[in-house]
Amino acid sequence: MIRREEIEHIAWLARIELREEEKELFERQLSSILDYFAVLDELDTRDVEPTYHVTGVRDAMRGDEPEEGLSQAEALLNAPKTEKGYFKGPRML
Repeated sequence: MIRREEIEHIAWLARIELREEEKELFERQLSSILDYFAVLDELDTRDVEPTYHVTGVRDAMRGDEPEEGLSQAEALLNAPKTEKGYFKGPRML
């Protein structure tokens, strides 16, 4: 069971203001959710393998292999402003 003080603390952390009826509603709803987790805690999961990726994807990253980079001219090709072979940005004071 979640207490009213915890609901108020959660609302404070989320920077939201709750009316009294909203606090009562959230107290019932969050208590119901925690009750469901208590039911799940009773399950015997010793023989259940942990699931880290539900889709079965093992490694979606490509190998880190060196490749030829852009030339200076290619890198500057779409720059709005350049000067002497470099990107030119706005002056910062």
